[in-house]
Amino acid sequence: MKLLWSSAALLGLASAASAEIVVDNCGEQLVFDATPERIVVHDMNMTDMAFALGLQDKIVGLTGITGWYKTSPDFDELRGDIPELAPKYPTVENLVAATPDMFFAGWYYGMKPGGDVTPDTLEPFGIKTMVLTESCVHQHDNRPVASMDLLFDDVLRLGQVMDVSDKAEALVTGWKDQLAAIEAKTASLDKPRVFLLDGPADAPFTSGKFAIPDAMIAAAGGTNITHDMDTSWGRSSWETVAAANPEFLVLLDYQGGNSAADTFQFLKDHPVMAHVDAVKNENWIGLRYEELTPGPANIDAIAKMAEAMHPGLF
Repeated sequence: MKLLWSSAALLGLASAASAEIVVDNCGEQLVFDATPERIVVHDMNMTDMAFALGLQDKIVGLTGITGWYKTSPDFDELRGDIPELAPKYPTVENLVAATPDMFFAGWYYGMKPGGDVTPDTLEPFGIKTMVLTESCVHQHDNRPVASMDLLFDDVLRLGQVMDVSDKAEALVTGWKDQLAAIEAKTASLDKPRVFLLDGPADAPFTSGKFAIPDAMIAAAGGTNITHDMDTSWGRSSWETVAAANPEFLVLLDYQGGNSAADTFQFLKDHPVMAHVDAVKNENWIGLRYEELTPGPANIDAIAKMAEAMHPGLF
């Protein structure tokens, strides 16, 4: 028996298919039948992405903010009355209670491999997980080295899923123009050796080739001395860092915790690091967590680094 399809029925099928939203998610497809109406976002950097796209009316909760970081007045104003569901890592119960359609997080950005909160543990509750691209290396070790596309692509993905692609594309175009202007000014200058340090420790915690600070340092006209570390964020040794003799330091500034000034004093008192050029010449800059993890604050942070490494550049 032949099936007869009317043009209206065919049009309905085509419309249903076109309504599907499909984006890459660590090399796999993340599919939505419709634009999510309720989302939860983890961490300062990903929240900044959502705020930059004006998604506050879709955000039913944040996680991982006040347990670690001091927020700014601008952040607090943009947040308004959006509740924080957990000050640090959320639980499945935290998330399920908020009944979101989507959780925007990453590996070691709200989720841990083998932990309680993962895309697999949330899926049975109807919660889809958009994974921060920088963190995909913790699940797939064949990722490309860091570039600023870690920021650009995540903002474009979020814009596509949340039906604000025009706004996302405009943001990314503006950021690329800003970075092109910085690159034009630093292209002919020497590239200082740069070391990033995340606080005092027995072994330095820093950025390898898969974390966005590696790309940010290059965009600012420097060379990351730990670029060869085959990881995103990880530990090196003081002897290895000192042997590379960094000329400039990027120090995480945890306002209300270990400040960048505290970390620099630690280096001045350190028996090995006190003798490297960057410490002797006091060449350093402090940048906040959200400036050094993928998010909109990266762009101004690159300009700050470029100016600090190349005084008088702007």
